[in-house]
Amino acid sequence: MRSRNGNSSSLLAICSVIYFSSLALHAGEYLVSYRYVVKDMILFNDSLQVSHAMKKCSGTPDKSIEFIDNDSENLNEILKNNSFEFTNFIHTLGLEVNHKETTINAQNSSTTILTLKTTCFKVDFNDNFARITALK
Repeated sequence: MRSRNGNSSSLLAICSVIYFSSLALHAGEYLVSYRYVVKDMILFNDSLQVSHAMKKCSGTPDKSIEFIDNDSENLNEILKNNSFEFTNFIHTLGLEVNHKETTINAQNSSTTILTLKTTCFKVDFNDNFARITALK
């Protein structure tokens, strides 16, 4: 579409800004923390907590993973359906390891705690998939 002075590029630039800004509105930022506790070689506790970030997260994109979401925009539902893959992804980000061993009356007891400190993730929901990117 041409304007009265014959310039069509300004209209195209405005349309592209509106289109790309609407895509950015479809992304969300979430805070995720993870804790995995093993006591005496038995899984004792495994918890994943997800909450919507109240403030804009700062950082550079680090690693990302994609899941097929079938038009769902609920991150908890997506993570529940793909819990094994997301847990493996969290392990690649690097976890803090705390190991403690005690021996009382010739009884050995050990506890290992793996923790992902609260990390901000940017989640882009598209038509067919959700891309989850950790911010570093």
